[in-house]
Amino acid sequence: MKNNPNSFLPLQGDYENLVVYKIARCIYAITYYFANTYLEKGDRTRDQMIQAARSGKQNIAEGSVDGSTSREMEIKLFNVARGSMHELKADYEDYLLCRGLCRWSRDDARAMQARRYCREHNRAEDYIEAVKKRTDETTANIALTLLHQYDVLMVKLIEESKHHFLTEGGAKEEMSRARRQYRDGKR
Repeated sequence: MKNNPNSFLPLQGDYENLVVYKIARCIYAITYYFANTYLEKGDRTRDQMIQAARSGKQNIAEGSVDGSTSREMEIKLFNVARGSMHELKADYEDYLLCRGLCRWSRDDARAMQARRYCREHNRAEDYIEAVKKRTDETTANIALTLLHQYDVLMVKLIEESKHHFLTEGGAKEEMSRARRQYRDGKR
């Protein structure tokens, strides 16, 4: 319970410091380059991939801000973000499959190297120039590596939001609690 009655519904929205948001920016940057480089104009998949990557990033921002007044909306938007990135993952996997390219196995040396790099780099700028020097197969596998890391972190973020809801309640409960504390302090 919060001691300061004026502290209910704290402004949220510090999403830019979330590691999962930083990874989402990396995924968007890679996907924007990938789709515009390897998919033809007019290919519906091109636009779908870019929009899925954008949604996976933007819904973290919106959910984080909306969470101050609706924990339910926060959880829903975080799940929309996660769903969008699963859609994107399937598009990358389909790209590799349909072109006869290799989806790196977990124990592939290239996959291990990509995981190490991705764990240590979460700035979109780190990837923008790097992917320009890579093949479509390598770029898709790097994106898949980041998508896996994103998913693990999104599950944790959603679980934290659910836990906060269970322990603190929603906006109405926080407002009622703050109002009672305010009235009790006035007596």
